[in-house]
Amino acid sequence: MIISPVRNEEAHLRETIESVAAQTVQPARWIIVNDGSNDRTGAIAQQAAEAHAWISVVQRADRGFRRSGGGVIETFYDGFKLLDGEAWDYLVKLDGDLSFAPDYFEKCLEKFEQQPALGIGGGIICVETGGVAHVESKGDPAFHVRGATKIYRRACWDAIGGLLREAGWDTLDEIKANMLGWRTFTFGDLRLIHHRETGGADGTWKNWVKNGRANYVVGYHPLFMLCKCARRLFEQPYVVVAAGLLYGFFSGYLRRAPCIQEPDVIRYLRRQQLRRLFFQSSIWVDK
Repeated sequence: MIISPVRNEEAHLRETIESVAAQTVQPARWIIVNDGSNDRTGAIAQQAAEAHAWISVVQRADRGFRRSGGGVIETFYDGFKLLDGEAWDYLVKLDGDLSFAPDYFEKCLEKFEQQPALGIGGGIICVETGGVAHVESKGDPAFHVRGATKIYRRACWDAIGGLLREAGWDTLDEIKANMLGWRTFTFGDLRLIHHRETGGADGTWKNWVKNGRANYVVGYHPLFMLCKCARRLFEQPYVVVAAGLLYGFFSGYLRRAPCIQEPDVIRYLRRQQLRRLFFQSSIWVDK
């Protein structure tokens, strides 16, 4: 099963549809949820549904603005409702601005079948510059799978209780999974092309502030966050990345913004982060 929350993806959605339609292992069902787009995204999705019986479309009303973070999961769950009572083994959250090889899902599922403890996985996200593909984010921790392409094993999905409807959802799911004994990681040999770089819709500053707030929401240790920001000082655009993360994180405390109320998860996460800082084994290091 695939669910794709999309908003204003007229320029790229056709490429994603073509990639899915060409798969050697096609989904039993693909639900495209149009989140109130004001371009032709909804019409393109509807045309795909008319061409393929296994594609369904949900049309949401336009809320008048793009709600980053939690908005995409609210949209996702509008599609998830259609799966009520249906049997499935794997669930894919897939963005509408990706393209990938015809055997992408076949190879992903092979990895899940080979590793029973693998709960969440997905390919590596790349962007093209001058016709050359390069990894979009090289600083991701070992346990992380990019939110643009996440595949959940049913047993893992049930164990973690689904997704947080807030920024930080694509970290919290992995933290919970690892805490419960599942493995989560990116398949470095399976590439997807991202046609709109992550954060492009929000702008650089807002994107990094959002990421910092997401780290606050899921309970990052303040010391770990300070070290993370210090390391990011040397990433382009210089200072902006670190400052955005720092502001997003600590403004959460100042504003008393809502955060997860799961003490066991926060304890586990912070223990792993401190182990990482003191060069001990943790989920931040390849196992």
